[in-house]
Amino acid sequence: MKEMIIFIDSGDTLIDESTQVHDEHGIVQEAAFIEGAEDLLDYFKSHQLRVCLVADGEWDSFKNVFEKNGRRDDFEGWIISEKIGVQKPEKPMFDAAMEVMDLKEEDKDRIVMIGNNLKKDIAGANRYGLTSIWLSWSPRYFHEVEESDWQPDYEAATQKELIELIDQIRKQ
Repeated sequence: MKEMIIFIDSGDTLIDESTQVHDEHGIVQEAAFIEGAEDLLDYFKSHQLRVCLVADGEWDSFKNVFEKNGRRDDFEGWIISEKIGVQKPEKPMFDAAMEVMDLKEEDKDRIVMIGNNLKKDIAGANRYGLTSIWLSWSPRYFHEVEESDWQPDYEAATQKELIELIDQIRKQ
């Protein structure tokens, strides 16, 4: 069995964007995890899954949130749009994730991209040839598929459902 590799977004996927506290420069200083998100990260760790954060925003925002919550080491790699120069769904975000994780084209069939944004996370994963999982709980972003490449391969409404779904996919 090929082991699954996780690319995952942050805002409204792991971190509840409604809890973000920004400084005067717009950098997130602190934020709370979505209910069940730490269980999800623990699941990844207990199953020895390789995980890369693939997120849009400022490096310092993610550093503040994940380090302050003691979760920085849950990720093998960090791909942040500020450092890459483009945002998802652009290909360089996914190219950089592949590179930092030392992955090749033939690894794509075992990578899943988990995110809350159909236009960015799901379309990006689909265009790049990855399995896409839409975490649909947040009211902040698109909830209707407006373009064909916004259609997720899978959907979960909660972190608990997401863990069950990943477990199911891993057994396939």
